Amino acid sequence: MMSRCSQFVARLMTPEIMTFLAVGGVGYIVDVAAFNVLRSLPSLAAADPSIAKLLAVALAMVVTYVGNRALTWRGAPAGDRRREVSLFVLFNLIGLGISIVTLSISHDFLGLTSRLADNISANVVGLALGTAFRYWSYKRFVFATGIEAIDRGRPPYDGLASMHAAGH
Repeated sequence: MMSRCSQFVARLMTPEIMTFLAVGGVGYIVDVAAFNVLRSLPSLAAADPSIAKLLAVALAMVVTYVGNRALTWRGAPAGDRRREVSLFVLFNLIGLGISIVTLSISHDFLGLTSRLADNISANVVGLALGTAFRYWSYKRFVFATGIEAIDRGRPPYDGLASMHAAGH
């Protein structure tokens, strides 16, 4: 018999969630790699590192938007692309804000000021909470399917029926 924890983990390991996490992982790698490449460019080496980080995050957002649209929610009906991208950027910024809030709480309010504590609060706790928020918000608002789509006046997406009709 499976433990409650094992059952919970098994329910979380859906293809949609696994694809979402894989796309996010690629986005994270793009963010870190782009930041380091940009910091090594002569034109940005002496500049404030925030500029390189902003450009790296922007590139990672493009990668994760395209990845989530093409893979995670590939069968979701495409609505107003401008609205979809705007919401995607907004929810990404909120997810980033969640990491900053967890860092601020840990560092400023709890007094946990070591580099390890900062990394755990921002890059473990904050990243996990931000990722959960992003998944929920993308599924609910950005790439809405099912009842969420009906709420917005769109026909619901039925992945199997849509794939069958498309000959897949």
